[in-house]
Amino acid sequence: MSTASAAGTWKLGDVSVNRMGFGAMRITANPDRSVALDVLRRAVELGVNHIDTAAFYASPGGTLQVGEGEKRYANELIREALAPYPPELVITTKVGPGEDPARGFYQATTAAELREQVETNLRQLGVDCLDVVNLRIIKKPGEDSITERFGRLADLRDEGLIRQLGVSNVRIDHVEEALAIAPVVCVQNSYAVDLRRDEDAMIRFLAERDIAYVPFFAIAGSAREAGATADHSAAVEAIAAARGVTPQQVRLAWTLHQSPNVLAIPGTGNRAHLEENIAAGALQLSAEELAALD
Repeated sequence: MSTASAAGTWKLGDVSVNRMGFGAMRITANPDRSVALDVLRRAVELGVNHIDTAAFYASPGGTLQVGEGEKRYANELIREALAPYPPELVITTKVGPGEDPARGFYQATTAAELREQVETNLRQLGVDCLDVVNLRIIKKPGEDSITERFGRLADLRDEGLIRQLGVSNVRIDHVEEALAIAPVVCVQNSYAVDLRRDEDAMIRFLAERDIAYVPFFAIAGSAREAGATADHSAAVEAIAAARGVTPQQVRLAWTLHQSPNVLAIPGTGNRAHLEENIAAGALQLSAEELAALD
């Protein structure tokens, strides 16, 4: 069986990780807690050493909705399944979106709010220092400078609460703002064979600076938070049929073929789908197949 190492490696700052990782957003959806724990442990068994998560990833469906009763948090499942953590495992989390009983979802902007979110991640994961923290923003044209918010995270890094920093849901000018403050090890944006192809320029910009590009929705595409799309292009379907693989595996293979600095973080709460996703890291597409997909 293929392992995550088949996809090759890239450095998140000063740490080398396999390019095939795991996204934790969907592991809270199954009401059987043991299933989520099994998927997480199996991911690590298969060589995954980069897990993406967030304090606001919670049941049902992976994204927290305030006021729906008891919830399962992805971070707590990761801790239960994997702690004490293997020394080579990198857990990347994010701050910005938050939950509050009075406000519902909110966007953290103040130093106190960002610190609280960082401390929540520390507590849920059971660590003293977070490996990587991404500042996730909601883009607002003309009024969305990240300098102040990213600077506050850089202060928390200087305090020893965070090792490395990244940004999410951003443009190139945001990355340039962040780089003027502190090193950026990764950028997380939505991107797929049929989604946000304007991001090709971002990938090139980051590759020139040895920064990882970590796309989400590579499998989901336009379905986004709803999960794996069933709406595949004719090219994706044809290549999958010819290769004897799933359309989802073709989508992941295409993602990894875009540039050596691209890291995949497909998420699932299903063991069989996890194994299929990881196997996609070994799928080599020909120049003709890539041209057809483009």
